[in-house]
This record gives sequence, structure tokens and C-alpha cells, in this order.
Amino acid sequence: MFSLKVLRFQPRTPQWLKDFSEFGRFLSGYIRRRGYHWFGRFENLKDSLVDILYRKRGRYVRPFLHLGTIGLIFLVILVGPVIFSLEEDEQTAEQSGGVLASAAYGSSFYTQQAEAVRQFRGGEIITHSVTDGETLSDIAERYGLEVTTILWENDITESTTLRPGMELGILPVDGVRHQVARGETIYTVARRYGLDESQAQLIVDYPFNEFLNDETFELAAGQYLMVPDGQPPQQRAVAQQPVRRAAILTPDAGSVTATGSFVWPAAGQISQGYRFYHRAIDISNLAGGPILAADGGVVIGSGWLDSSGYGNRVLIDHGNGYITLYAHLSTVQVVDGQRVNRGDVVGQMGTTGRSTGVHLHFEIRQGGVLHNPLDFLN
Repeated sequence: MFSLKVLRFQPRTPQWLKDFSEFGRFLSGYIRRRGYHWFGRFENLKDSLVDILYRKRGRYVRPFLHLGTIGLIFLVILVGPVIFSLEEDEQTAEQSGGVLASAAYGSSFYTQQAEAVRQFRGGEIITHSVTDGETLSDIAERYGLEVTTILWENDITESTTLRPGMELGILPVDGVRHQVARGETIYTVARRYGLDESQAQLIVDYPFNEFLNDETFELAAGQYLMVPDGQPPQQRAVAQQPVRRAAILTPDAGSVTATGSFVWPAAGQISQGYRFYHRAIDISNLAGGPILAADGGVVIGSGWLDSSGYGNRVLIDHGNGYITLYAHLSTVQVVDGQRVNRGDVVGQMGTTGRSTGVHLHFEIRQGGVLHNPLDFLN
């Protein structure tokens, strides 16, 4: 019988693959041997060090702790500022839309207090040298102030001619700077510049005013205080003005329900925003114009209610925890207890009370807290 054998073809391994495999085995063995060698030396060194420390029974513990502490402090000093600077730049970029305020004011921890320092130049009163062609309006706009603030600080009037090289003191915020006389308190200072006792809190809240006692707010004779929103006595009306109501009032709206959404109460431009000492917005319009209820609700106050500086004002309770206030009105067109719809006319823009121009002072309150209206208006 014949047998048939099947022959299978086995491909030959290329020489380069054999060489590469041999090199891999050699490299692995070399690394293993060298690793064992260095690991053995490390173990011997560690054993020797442990033996010395054991024999000395803690003699070197204190030097090691001191050295470690010094090394940690040194590391924090070198690396810490870099880390904090990066974090601050990221946060400041978010707040300013990508423009780093730290480039203008320097690096510091990003806190609410630090923001106030940057915004108000650390309370510093700077000197501005007038250039050719500059006007008071130009200077006020450059520093974000009212023209009257510059006039009061420098004891000049709008008719004063500005000459190139003339130096003007520039306050960090709108208001008045006052030098304390003997026996004065924050309450007497507040009253002097048109603020009532409750508004004396503005002086306390201003972060760069200093006191001999932070609990009693004791003042030292001769020190300077910044009085935000203050006005010199000669600039304020002496007598309380009567309430001026329109001949034809806005009709009662009947049953109303607040929508929970607020509309703009007036037409114009924002002349003063929400700040830590001015918890409202001012909308100015030289032509005046109607003031609208930001949302539906019940009028809980109207007219010249007191001498706080609001002048003619209207307060509306929206029944959902929110109350809105509309101040400095020239004319009031609603009465207490009246119900108004969102968008109803409650009065006309004016400049009654402690006001330096035609504008609306608008507040949104909730449980005694004054919110930033720009976070609510649609």
C-alpha cells in the first residue's frame, strides 16, 4: 500500500526579528539586574540611617522637623503667589468680561472687600491736573463721578474757568469729604450732609472710613470721613415740599396678581448703579417722563412720607415678598391702598427730595434686603 504524507510549509523567521527579540531579552535582564543593584544599595542606606536614629533614640527628630518645616515654608513662598495669582486672574476675568482688572490695580485675593478696593482706588483721593480743552463733564465722566462731587470737593462752581495745569482733588465715590470737629459723631455728620440716622450706616459701611472704636464708631477730631451720597448744607432744600398729586389719577386696577417679573419703570439712562453704599439704581432723563409700576401690586405708600431724602415716592407691595420703591417723583398719580397693574403709571420723574437732577431712584426690596434691580429687570 502506498501512504500519502502531507507536507506543511513553515515560514522562516526573519533574522531581524530574531535580533530584535534577543535585544529585548538582553535589555530586560539588564534593567532587572541594575534595578536590584540600586534597590539593594538603597535598602542598605535606609537600614544604616534607621540604625543610627535608633541608637540616638530621637536625638535627630527635632532637626529633621525643623528642616522639613523650613522646606515647606520655602515651597509655599515660592509657589503660593503663583497659584493665587492664576486663580485671581481667572475669577477677575469672569467678572470683567475677560478684561483683567488686576492689570490696572495689581494682584490681590479676590474677595468682596478686594473688589471694593479696586473699584474705589483703596479710598485714595487723587489729584487731577487739568489739560487743555478739558471740561468738568469730561473729568467727571473719566472718574465715574457726578460733576457736583468735583465742585464740592474743590470749592468751585460750574462757572469756574478751568485752566491747563489746574489741580483738582478727585474723590473715590460721589459724596462729600468731611473733617471731623470736636464732639461730632457719625449721626451729627450724617445730618449735616442731608442723611437721616438710618442712612448714617452709609458712613459706617464705606470700607475706608476709620474709627477709634469699631463698635461705638467713635471719631477723632481732625480726621477725615467720606460721606457717600452726602450734600453740602447750602445745596439742600431747607423746607419739606408738599406732596404734588396729579389732577387725574391712574384708575384702580381691581384684582391684581404679580407676575414675578419686573419691567423697566422708566425711560432714560442709568446715571448711578447698584453699589455697596447705594443699593438701588438711578435712571435719569432730562425730559422727565412717566414712572411705571414694575409689576402688579398694592400701593402701600405714596407722597412725601418723611424727610429721609426720597422726596415724593411710591411703594408697591407685590404680594410675593417683593416691594418696589420709586423716589424723587415730581408728581404722584396713585394713592395708598390702590391696586395697580404691571406697567400702570404711578407718577412722573422729577427731582424732589435730596436729588441733584431729574431722575428716578428705584429699589427692589425683599424681607428688608435691597437687591440689585439689574438682576430682575426685563
